[in-house]
Amino acid sequence: MNKFKYHFFSALFLFTAMLSAQEQEMQQEREPGHYNQSKFKQLYEEFATPNAYRSASGAPGPDYYQQQADYVMDIELDDKNAKIYGEETITYTNNSPDNLEYLWVQLDQNVRAKTSKSPLRNGGGVPMAEQAGSFVQKYFTEPFDGGFVIDHVKDSNGKPLKYTINQTMMRIDIAQPLKSKEQISFSIKWNYNIPDHTVNRARSGYEYFPEDGNRAYVIAQFFPRMAVYSDVEGWQNHQFWGSGEFALPFGDYEVNITVPDDHVLDATGVLQNRKEVFSKEMMNRYEKAKKSYDKPVLIVTQEEAEAAEKNVSEKKKTWKFKAKNVRDYGFATSRKFIWDMQVVKLGNRDVMAISMYPKEGNPLWEEYSTKAVAHTLKSYSAHTFDYPYPKAISVHAKNQGMEYPMICWNYGRPNEDGSYSDRVKYGMISVIIHEVGHNFFPMIVNSDERQWGWMDEGLDTFMQFVAEQEFGEIYPEAIEPNSKYPSRRGEPSKIVPYMSGDQSTIAPIMSNPENVYQLGPNAYGKPATALNILRETVMGRELFDHAFKTYSQRWKFKHPTPEDFFRTMEDASAVDLDWYWRGWFYTTDYVDIGVKGIKKYYVTDKPSKKMQEYMAARNITEAELPPLVYLAEEGSEDADPNLKGMAPTESSKTLKEFMMDNLTETERASVKEPKYFYEVTFDKPGGIPMPLIAEYTYADGTTKNITYPAEIWRKNDKEVSVVISSQVELTGIVVDPKMETADIDITNNAWPSKETPSEFDEMKENIKGE
Repeated sequence: MNKFKYHFFSALFLFTAMLSAQEQEMQQEREPGHYNQSKFKQLYEEFATPNAYRSASGAPGPDYYQQQADYVMDIELDDKNAKIYGEETITYTNNSPDNLEYLWVQLDQNVRAKTSKSPLRNGGGVPMAEQAGSFVQKYFTEPFDGGFVIDHVKDSNGKPLKYTINQTMMRIDIAQPLKSKEQISFSIKWNYNIPDHTVNRARSGYEYFPEDGNRAYVIAQFFPRMAVYSDVEGWQNHQFWGSGEFALPFGDYEVNITVPDDHVLDATGVLQNRKEVFSKEMMNRYEKAKKSYDKPVLIVTQEEAEAAEKNVSEKKKTWKFKAKNVRDYGFATSRKFIWDMQVVKLGNRDVMAISMYPKEGNPLWEEYSTKAVAHTLKSYSAHTFDYPYPKAISVHAKNQGMEYPMICWNYGRPNEDGSYSDRVKYGMISVIIHEVGHNFFPMIVNSDERQWGWMDEGLDTFMQFVAEQEFGEIYPEAIEPNSKYPSRRGEPSKIVPYMSGDQSTIAPIMSNPENVYQLGPNAYGKPATALNILRETVMGRELFDHAFKTYSQRWKFKHPTPEDFFRTMEDASAVDLDWYWRGWFYTTDYVDIGVKGIKKYYVTDKPSKKMQEYMAARNITEAELPPLVYLAEEGSEDADPNLKGMAPTESSKTLKEFMMDNLTETERASVKEPKYFYEVTFDKPGGIPMPLIAEYTYADGTTKNITYPAEIWRKNDKEVSVVISSQVELTGIVVDPKMETADIDITNNAWPSKETPSEFDEMKENIKGE
């Protein structure tokens, strides 16, 4: 019965709408034609054409390939002079179908060379403020003498190879083209001065502690690294200017790192000579840690670390590591480090969660670091794939937040007396979740950071938000008095200031990270928010989670592009999202949907004046039409005042006869006849079409929430109207009541309109509450 009733009214309103549209067409002058301007058209023009390497489904194609770069390295750290000396042999396998005339190697440390053009690339003038260290370095001192010093580049026979250095890229000219499926081995010897990352704002380096005269090192980008050669870019040899991070091939690493004898060190990969570099007590503690699933075990205590600070050894020790199928390498070393470990069960494997931190990090780090590492591995694994590496390390480093396979550096330092604010605490937990999470994106799902910064930062920030909320649910005592984890990014309302800002300083997400004004919102906050809205509001968790996991598993240990992500999300869910990718990722449009107006209607058998004119113009009589029911707008010349308050079957003989003829007595008794009919018009000043979430409130205090799909905007991108019927009078409407869509202007979200408190009023209320 209800289905029949629905189709009856649908046919009625469709017929009325067709008449209205035809009438308007007659009245309007002809306009010139145009191309398809629909925001719901497919992204065929924007997307790369599918091919044998990358399929239309978003999966790797049958001819997909990727190169491999294997490294054997001997590294020595000169602690006295803060310098790295290194020698490596690279074995490069050409899995592409192309013959390569030369090889490109990345020299990222050259961004800090005296001749670097990186400091000269910005033309923004005087900043509003600048950190004192950066100010002194920029204006008071000579440029840091950084960058690689290349001693030699030789082939496998020890003969010199010709090379050319262009800033952060080195081209190696080989004697013969490297043919498809062939390998080449060559060696490079180099050294460089390690920067103080607290002054130079480097992604790696050292921090000097004047109180005890020691340094804590977090070392990465310390070796010449192969560039990526792919079916998308050919050689990805765009210069490293500082913002766009890295594109790297996978490979196997054997790395021997020589440091002072009294240092403790951890790095990417599995330690091969643990019994040589660990004391007997450390070995005992390590064995205990391998069985500890609920809390970390100290391998080096704070007391031992403080004792080591006081006596500097002149002896050396070599730590030997092997790492399989990683795209990069990093290590951390110092005599100051406290060291703890805890095992995490992932599937049928045990993974070690590890933290290294100086005493300056306590008591915060001993309480939360390894807990955050373990939680991140569990949370991300549940949403993507089981973490495949043997360990994940969080290293304390002032003002740092950087990621490498199996190891990362993170900020979060208490005050000297050990106290810390909530801001420091949550900042530290969040950055650990984020940087450990980078093991999944891009260390395993290996996107091109140099070109598409959002593909790792945005996806990781989204997963960070999910993991943070789960952290708050699992450890409620850790977030008291908050009811949920206070995430910095991910909540739709938090991206509104950026999306509603000055359009001249906003770029589409699909932009190179070097070319955007605000990298944080652009590559981190906005894509994370877009994915959160997609999960919670557009697709729903079940469809989204399956599609996101499908993407992650399709592209783990491979090199995806944005199209591979977009296509997989649709392929695995059967949800057409081209309109969403266009609005959120390809434009700087924003979300703004409001209530434009509301009209009340009564049911009648009498055609409206407009309908009568339409029929007369076409010589149509009422007798020629099927039985029709009409809605007359309250206050219009078509509305009989006597209709007010009447039930539809009382005001329409046609409707009453239809129900008597077509419904049984039992069916008629079950009908809940609506007494009120409204046409609600919503407008969309914003450019992004989104689901229209409306909360209707009625005179008896009840509410009804309806989410109209985004496709409601497919024919009219400016405004749409819907018909609401009810047994109780409608008294209020609110658009997006839970602020799910990042609507930038909520002043037009309600009927009757509501006053929105100004920023000044909110500030006064906050002051009263303090």
